Amino acid sequence: MADTPEYIPPKVWTWNKPSGGRFASINRPIAGPTHDKELPVGRHPLQLYSLGTPNGQKVTIMLEELLALGYTGAEYDAWLIRISEGDQFGSGFVAINPNSKIPALLDRSGPKPIRVFESGAILVYLAEKFGALLPTEQPARAECLSWLFWQMGSAPYLGGGFGHFYAYAPVKYEYAIDRYAMEVKRQLDVLDRRLAESEYLGGGDYTIADIAVFPWYGGLVKGWQYGAAEFLAVQDYKNVQRWADTILARPAVVRGRKVNRLSGDPASQLHERHDASDFDTKTQDKLAAGQA
Repeated sequence: MADTPEYIPPKVWTWNKPSGGRFASINRPIAGPTHDKELPVGRHPLQLYSLGTPNGQKVTIMLEELLALGYTGAEYDAWLIRISEGDQFGSGFVAINPNSKIPALLDRSGPKPIRVFESGAILVYLAEKFGALLPTEQPARAECLSWLFWQMGSAPYLGGGFGHFYAYAPVKYEYAIDRYAMEVKRQLDVLDRRLAESEYLGGGDYTIADIAVFPWYGGLVKGWQYGAAEFLAVQDYKNVQRWADTILARPAVVRGRKVNRLSGDPASQLHERHDASDFDTKTQDKLAAGQA
């Protein structure tokens, strides 16, 4: 790994050069829209604007789980937001999420639309709206919410820290990779110890805590996050592996991971979802076969 000469910060930082790396074209130090663009609206009360990243998968898995439980009011339209093309900076999206990050949800079921942004907030909102996947009694509720917020606070070290410097940065910095690899392995140990004493994170039942943590840390131990499974020796976290396999076996999780996804097997990509039948007819392999 190569390190650059020591960097001496200026007295006042200014944005005068591209940041480099995979996401350099969309990084900027200011908020707000860059262009006018209204968002599409489908026929369902719940309108999701997202991408199949770990944070996006949390919400589509949640919605598919609610539908599997029989909550028909959880039917939704999932619209694709291509962050590499700057869709998140359109005026319509910024009106729903001023932070310009996916996912963003608009609930049009009431007299006045309700916007919800931040994936953890969306999970809590949906759980409370439908009365599912979030315990109502203590101490189970506190345990579930504690693990949900653990994920919200921990994942930036995995994604923005380890993932960026290990997989996306234009130069490999040994100090940064070592620093974040240490923290990610500590987090995996936290999860492994918890899952040694409990089948699921929140206690006896599957909850929004598991839905939130799985796309990040389940994806890491199953090998599809950053190509870092061998580097992090993820096979050592046997309780996390068991938990991830259990969640991967859930049909709603399989469906939710396909929605708004742009990479991998074409059969696993459903770029937009507007009806349950779309899983059978509109994944990328089906669309390609129809065009052949």
